[in-house]
Amino acid sequence: MKILVVNGPNLNFLGIREKAIYGNQDYDYLCNMIKEKADSEKDEVILFQSNHEGAIIDRLQEAYFDGTDGIVINPGAYTHYSYAIHDALKSLENITKVEVHISDISSREEFRKVSVTAPACDKQIYGHGLDGYLEAIDFIKEIKLK
Repeated sequence: MKILVVNGPNLNFLGIREKAIYGNQDYDYLCNMIKEKADSEKDEVILFQSNHEGAIIDRLQEAYFDGTDGIVINPGAYTHYSYAIHDALKSLENITKVEVHISDISSREEFRKVSVTAPACDKQIYGHGLDGYLEAIDFIKEIKLK
């Protein structure tokens, strides 16, 4: 199974920014956690992070052509206003997509409670910390292996 994990703006600052919300583990920890799961389950995982909306869209579009089976995406703040990322995700009809958020966005600021990208995904997971990424991978595999 080939899974693309896309992280948006500021996720490369895990372990640096707002530790009370996002925890002490850094971005490398997250990447290694995902890679270990993929290796143990013989899956191919591609990790991508960008602070630039266009780069995220470009990588999502590449997934259409490169045999990607599933996408785990944490669009960061783009979650709340990027209809361009929504449209890119919506275009990938044959790829299972899961939106992930480390924090419980439903209990934070009002603007964080709205996701314009979630409707283009098959599932949304939030408030499960870094484990949400692993849950998203499990969901994709469950759907694809049916």
